[in-house]
Amino acid sequence: MRIFTLCMLALAGVVGWVHIDARPPWAPFAMPAPAPEREHLSAKGKQQAMVEPQSFFIPETAAPSVHAASLIALADGKLRAFWFAGSREGAADVVIQSAVFDPQASAWSQPTVVIDRVAAEKGLARYIAKLGNPLPVRASDGKLHLYFVTVSVGGWAGSSISWMESNDDGLSWSRPQRLITSPALNLSTLIKGPGFDFADQSLGLPVYHEWMGKFGELVRIEQGRVMDKRRMSSGRALLQPIVFIESPETAVAYFRQARSTGPKRIPSSHTRDAGQSWLIGGDLELSNPNAAIAGLQLANGDRIMAINDLEAARHRLVLVMAPAGSDDWSVIEVIESDDVLVNGLHREFSYPYLTLATSGDVHLVYTYDRKKIKHIQFDAQWLEMKKTQKGAL
Repeated sequence: MRIFTLCMLALAGVVGWVHIDARPPWAPFAMPAPAPEREHLSAKGKQQAMVEPQSFFIPETAAPSVHAASLIALADGKLRAFWFAGSREGAADVVIQSAVFDPQASAWSQPTVVIDRVAAEKGLARYIAKLGNPLPVRASDGKLHLYFVTVSVGGWAGSSISWMESNDDGLSWSRPQRLITSPALNLSTLIKGPGFDFADQSLGLPVYHEWMGKFGELVRIEQGRVMDKRRMSSGRALLQPIVFIESPETAVAYFRQARSTGPKRIPSSHTRDAGQSWLIGGDLELSNPNAAIAGLQLANGDRIMAINDLEAARHRLVLVMAPAGSDDWSVIEVIESDDVLVNGLHREFSYPYLTLATSGDVHLVYTYDRKKIKHIQFDAQWLEMKKTQKGAL
């Protein structure tokens, strides 16, 4: 088995070298367009009332376990969420579901099934043991793409990524296709953090690996094909990167830590050449109990993250904020905190995901005790107030 593994790694190295030598020219990051300003003054010149955060639960289905929710803004101002649901994580009955939130009505639609294991097998023409981690991305042509993890053999370390596209913001989907991220085997590539655009309209997708190491990579995708990829970290401890773009050439990535020893903090990595190379930085002074983090850059450049700020367990979830270009993070809101043990266990609040609506409001979804998907809407004025309070401390 060792000889076979070494031979396969050698073959992958040769093919990878040829692939690297044929890499296309690199492009700078596309800077996010500023969101349209909200009208803050009424006809009488008075400031509109600030809205406190509003919370909702996405309507439940018969599935006893749900996890890994994500969100994206739609063309009509609504938002669409995706998550996976089944008897348990990794089970054969897991399906990817979706629902739509209408901000005007403050209501979620009933969930629908986007794809199940059988449909994935038929579309991909290969055996699929389980599905996970759906991630929506808006393509440069305006179409909605949905990336998701598929496993044919083994656990999550044996994952690959598949994707579908929609011309009607998720009402219907194309046949799934595999994303080839490795020239040999195409194993152990997973997704969690949102994608972003390069100036040449190619897509940047932060991914991560769990087989023979735990590290992040940045892949460049064009028309469903991986054009290039670059290592964002190394070793066996960094997963699920999220990226904050600072300029056309610079960005910072933060990771979920999976260290067996050492500080339980959020690690970082930096690039000064638009993602072609990454340099490991220091840890943030924010705890991380080997749990997923979510990040979002606001229109004014300020950053927010949703994290479990504990060194163990996931029974506390907070929103933290830092000024543009700064690592001066501080808690602005405690979203969930459960200090009560039930049968020796805390409830779990995990796998957060953040997105920015066209209105300027921020929306958060996360797993609520593995039984529900919870959604919180943060008003843009409320966030500005929190920033002002933070600056006055």
